[in-house]
Amino acid sequence: MVVKVGVAKLGNIASGVMAELLLDERADREDMQTFMATSGTKLEPADVDRVVSNLKAYKPDFCIVVSPNGVLPGPTGAREQLAAAGIPVIIITDDVTTKKEWEGVKASTFGYIIMKADSMIGARREFLDPTEMADFNGNLVKVLALTGAFRKMQLAIDLVIDQVKAGKKGAELVLPKIVMTTDKAVEGEFTNNYALAKARAAHEIAMAVAGQNVKGCFMTKEWEKYIPIVASAHEMMRCAAALCDEAREIEKAGDSIMRKPHKKDGTLVCKNKLVAKFE
Repeated sequence: MVVKVGVAKLGNIASGVMAELLLDERADREDMQTFMATSGTKLEPADVDRVVSNLKAYKPDFCIVVSPNGVLPGPTGAREQLAAAGIPVIIITDDVTTKKEWEGVKASTFGYIIMKADSMIGARREFLDPTEMADFNGNLVKVLALTGAFRKMQLAIDLVIDQVKAGKKGAELVLPKIVMTTDKAVEGEFTNNYALAKARAAHEIAMAVAGQNVKGCFMTKEWEKYIPIVASAHEMMRCAAALCDEAREIEKAGDSIMRKPHKKDGTLVCKNKLVAKFE
């Protein structure tokens, strides 16, 4: 069978840039297909309704709703409308674990993956132009990829696809409930302890970026004060990406990069040497 995976991308976080691509990295899987509907940069009700209506028409086996701040009305309405249509939902969002509204989600049937390092951008007009926005997201994608956070997210979604292939549907599906901490992200990713340490540092720095950008975007009124704050947050993310590069180069030097591609039937294969066959 072919599993149909719907992806609702509401606004932007770095995890949304890669969500469906991580499931089919060479576009040759024959056991699943994805359909993504996006609201673009906005989270207005009309934009969200357009996304939801398109996903309902696609009739997926389950949906991924990816957005910043998953307790906002737009993402909340999207997942509730999809659930009301009988479609299982996995929420992918940034760190909302301290918000009271999230407690209800944790206790619900929704699956969730909270990407703690997928930090808010420094969205001040005096600082953030399109080039700066793209540069920040590029660095953040590198951090989430090379620390292992993206792999853990992909593996969790693959497990749901496997359940559908095994005949489960609707409420029978066991959906992930994951908070992507640093320990969770880097687990099993590195053979060299110095590489591991650099990756851990990168993930911790990326998580700390959110605090600086919240301070610069929402808590500081004077422009001459908030511009250096958001700029410093972007410098932090640049340093985190550089640490990830260093960690990967250490692993390359030991010829121990882990590679886990999908086969056409969705099976994952693995190897740790560059010039070697898969296990």
